[in-house]
Amino acid sequence: LATNPKIQAVRYPGRSDHPHHNIHASQMPEGGGSMLAFSIKGGRDAAFGMLNRLGLVDISNNLGDAKSLITHPATTTHRTLTEDERAAIGLDDSWLRLSVGLEDPADIAEDVEQALAGR
Repeated sequence: LATNPKIQAVRYPGRSDHPHHNIHASQMPEGGGSMLAFSIKGGRDAAFGMLNRLGLVDISNNLGDAKSLITHPATTTHRTLTEDERAAIGLDDSWLRLSVGLEDPADIAEDVEQALAGR
């Protein structure tokens, strides 16, 4: 995902570039969790377009299920924050949060890739 040209940034504590990677590695030495966030180049319109093209992953504001779910934090979980408060925590309209479920990882990756590609 991080190498896709339509992605601006990826936040996942299992990545070495995450600011809390060392804590994550010490607490989860066998592997990582199933939650990640990523920013789409093109802002809100591009993020919503990508969301609308997903076929396998469902859009939801309630994450943490056996099914893969995705949300747009700026308009759901963080909607009560002002634009300045969201900016202070690095959250703009381009960010999405993905909760990976029990589906085959290759199927989830394929769904995200096709949605990013505009198919």
